[in-house]
Amino acid sequence: MAVARLRCMTEPVALPSESQAWRAMAALSLGFFISLLDQTMIAVALPDVLREFNAGVNQVLWVSAIYLLAVVVPLLFTGRLGDIYGQKRMFQLGVGLFGVGALLCALAPNVEFLIAARAVQGFGASIQMPQTMAVINRVFARERRGRALGVWGIVGSVASLAGPLMGGFVVAVFGWQAVFWVHVPFVIAAVVLAALWVPSLPTTVRKIDYVSAAASFVALSCLVFAVQQGPETGWPWWIWALLGVGLVGIAVFVRLQKRSREPLIPLELFADRNYSAGSVAIVAMGFMAASMMIPIMMWLQGSQGLSARDAGLVVTPMALVSLCVSPLAGILADKLDPRRLAATGFGILIATFISLWFLMRADVTAWWLALPCAALGAGQSFIWGSNAATTMRDIEPQLMGAASGVYNTSRQVGSVIGVAAVSAVMQVAGAANSLIIIVMMLAVGWGASLFFRDTLHAVTEPAQL
Repeated sequence: MAVARLRCMTEPVALPSESQAWRAMAALSLGFFISLLDQTMIAVALPDVLREFNAGVNQVLWVSAIYLLAVVVPLLFTGRLGDIYGQKRMFQLGVGLFGVGALLCALAPNVEFLIAARAVQGFGASIQMPQTMAVINRVFARERRGRALGVWGIVGSVASLAGPLMGGFVVAVFGWQAVFWVHVPFVIAAVVLAALWVPSLPTTVRKIDYVSAAASFVALSCLVFAVQQGPETGWPWWIWALLGVGLVGIAVFVRLQKRSREPLIPLELFADRNYSAGSVAIVAMGFMAASMMIPIMMWLQGSQGLSARDAGLVVTPMALVSLCVSPLAGILADKLDPRRLAATGFGILIATFISLWFLMRADVTAWWLALPCAALGAGQSFIWGSNAATTMRDIEPQLMGAASGVYNTSRQVGSVIGVAAVSAVMQVAGAANSLIIIVMMLAVGWGASLFFRDTLHAVTEPAQL
């Protein structure tokens, strides 16, 4: 019965033309670009914020922490909004709200106002993020989604490369406020181009289960806050209590989803084998992506004495290689068994982090790390786009918003856990040894990728558990 409900369609919807789909991709890419640009640029501006407002270190850290909280906590809810009110409309709303938050940040008179404005930015990003993936998977044919998400990977690589470079320049020339002013033209362009190029896709869900939404808010708020603050506070009893409340909240949420006629997260999604495996794999990737630079930069700048600029140059090959490999990986995602591509990518990442551990333990010259950093770029390129394409390929359009919300939540929760876990291990065992926990998490992702089924080329192979 559950599988039947997952597979049911009201009316088949014709896909837009290939040219229109790529135009939509261009508009959506701007939203993706500015959200990544913000995350990479803000770190450059924090020291100046600290000095100008004479703020405490903990206050300044909350400039980043509150943004992440505001992104992660509503994702399950905001993903479903696109299924009800339309992904195009919600994308424009999210990008616009992100832009308003950026303006408020630039005009902030004190650090408390800045933190509040960052929360507005984060909520806008939370609305925007799930809509982009949902639209991509609805406007491109199943056999073309790998290519599209390969281009998506290029945008991510450019943002990762441009963020620190642009951030350093604008902060030095115009001040820290400029990292927020620079968002404005991108936001305007994204809203206008979305109006012109993104098609208005049919909606299928009638209402939101607000009780389930409240349960998800409480559960994710407690879990994310506890994991964020645990390493900072030394894991006192109240942090563990919050974790307990969060876990109970998750159990309550799942129970509500089973009973609801209009669930926030249709549990039938997880009857799709590829969706379940891909959701686990993206947790591992989020864990790695958010945490890996903490020990690497700590070793380069702390142990080896490199400047921030030189340390950035050492890791630059990662973004450059990703920029080159992502289009190829996207093409391969539409041609190969997803197990081969994902397992290869995870294998490269695992071998590379083991190499990094060896080099850092051997205390080699810092510039030797440029080679494994280049390999990290290749390994990631084989996973990001292909994992998204495989995970979402067989999800029906009426569930695409919810599926995208869960997928993005999984990635962001993995990011939060990764930063907390690696930071905690690094304090006890050092920068090099903290890489081992990243290897362990990537091994989980590798194992999950082995459960993928090639539903694109072997149509008779069952996709369900």
